Amino acid sequence: MTDITKMCRKGINNLGVYAPGKPIEEVKRELGLEHIIKLASNENPFGCSPKAIEKIKEEAENVFLYPDGNGYYLKQTISEHYNIKVSQIILGNGSEEIVHMIARGFINQDDETIMAVPSFPRYETVTRIMGGIPTQVPLKDFKYDLPAIASKITGKTKIIFVCNPNNPTATILRKDELDEFLSQLPQDIILVFDEAYSEYVDDPQYKSGLTYLKEGYENIIVLKTFSKIYGLAGLRIGYGISSPQIIDILNKVREPFNTNRIAQKAAIEVLKDQEFVNKVRKENSKGRMYLEKAFDKMGLEYVKSYTNFIFVNIKKDSKTIFEKCLQRGIVVRPGYIFGYPQYLRITIGTEEQNEKLVEILKQLL
Repeated sequence: MTDITKMCRKGINNLGVYAPGKPIEEVKRELGLEHIIKLASNENPFGCSPKAIEKIKEEAENVFLYPDGNGYYLKQTISEHYNIKVSQIILGNGSEEIVHMIARGFINQDDETIMAVPSFPRYETVTRIMGGIPTQVPLKDFKYDLPAIASKITGKTKIIFVCNPNNPTATILRKDELDEFLSQLPQDIILVFDEAYSEYVDDPQYKSGLTYLKEGYENIIVLKTFSKIYGLAGLRIGYGISSPQIIDILNKVREPFNTNRIAQKAAIEVLKDQEFVNKVRKENSKGRMYLEKAFDKMGLEYVKSYTNFIFVNIKKDSKTIFEKCLQRGIVVRPGYIFGYPQYLRITIGTEEQNEKLVEILKQLL
């Protein structure tokens, strides 16, 4: 029998497979439960704009047609929203696809990339797929250690990934930290700001990578998504913003028709409906404060969150508690997969979902 594993690209056999949070359907099927509360994947429990739902229904009759491969109207909407040029925008099947584009467009064999750990794991994966060498720098106080990252820069460093806010710890980097880091960063190194959760941040010291881009840093790529606060995770639509030169390179490695027509239409509507976004942000803040107070009363330490999830120390084996929560119809993300065996990453849910979660944690802990 032929050993197919010997035929694949060098290094592929050593890659792990990304393990997403358990889907609701799978939990129902495995455990025979009727009602599941999923607080594992940082989805928006409040859904998306009703205007987007109407547009999805309207556009459904056109699914036999290919989408606009250039995403003209969505790019126009993004351009107006941020006051940037259309030539600075690229669309992706989720912002994750753009991470792959960046790797394909810029990483050669033995090029080096730098990222924190734990953070979004695809930075390492795409580097290895392209034959690059990922350098992982441990978090300091649950956040990116920029001085340590700067110390790892070599003549082979091609890309630095910065997840801000960081997943899974929900922390942010502030303006003064980033200003100092950029002041010493060589201009021939690409700095990727992954800002999937930026719309949840209400700290005045938070500074988006988009601001630096507007200040003239042409080596910056900013990644955004419609999967989180905008509630379109199921449609897989995101975008990147950078200098026109970088966008031109990414377009050369972008798959044709990579974003579907329903996703494009829905994204236009959710971006325009900032009233709904503000409502979600407000409800998320209420939920976060409720969980923080509940954890305080339970004597549980947690990392201050700037997102729609909380990283909490339950002082017990996270895998065990994860499985017990699962049996009771609550899906959370166990911290052992991130290297924190006693932590859970918990998505902030609706008021009812949060109350149910706290009730179950009190029983288990």
